[in-house]
Amino acid sequence: GDGAAAGSYGYTNSGYSVYEEENDRLTESLRTKVSAIKSLSIEIGTEVKNQNKMLSEMENDFDSTTGLLGATMGRLRTLSRGSQTKLLCYMMLFSLFVFFVIYWIIKLR
Repeated sequence: GDGAAAGSYGYTNSGYSVYEEENDRLTESLRTKVSAIKSLSIEIGTEVKNQNKMLSEMENDFDSTTGLLGATMGRLRTLSRGSQTKLLCYMMLFSLFVFFVIYWIIKLR
């Protein structure tokens, strides 16, 4: 009975060794995956910071454009409050000028 017990004990030790090796392999695999996830999350954080910075700059650009557009609209309102006939006359003269320039360019060809 003593020889059988010793053989059984040796088999049990080798079984634990296989489990320990598998656990070590799985632990190393898990460590590699956690490291990859950590580096990926750091890259995502960096990208989010860059995107937030870009959005902030875009917001500032849109604010300045809104101010410029508001000033232009104010000038257009001031212009439209003036004499309508004077504005119409300027537009007609400009249209005639453009027409004659285009006619002259076509004639030269």
